[in-house]
Amino acid sequence: MIVRIMGEGQVKLDDSHFTELNKLDDLLLSEMESGDGPGFRRTLHALLDKVRELGEPLPDSSLEPSELILPAADATLEEVRGLLGDDGLIPG
Repeated sequence: MIVRIMGEGQVKLDDSHFTELNKLDDLLLSEMESGDGPGFRRTLHALLDKVRELGEPLPDSSLEPSELILPAADATLEEVRGLLGDDGLIPG
């Protein structure tokens, strides 16, 4: 799966990592629902760090269709709320 991190670029991520990423996504969703700003920031950074760690960066010249788009690390809680679907950022 191709994942885009807004403002950074794309990474190729094996589908086998989605269980691990969904745990962080569920925590992020919970923190957003409760209005936990510091928790949201910490978990968003952890999620993006994990995607970077597990994924293989694609060259900037590569323009593959992204199947998943994640917010930038500096996105606000309100901006991420606008991106969320009912299942969070990462589809289950």
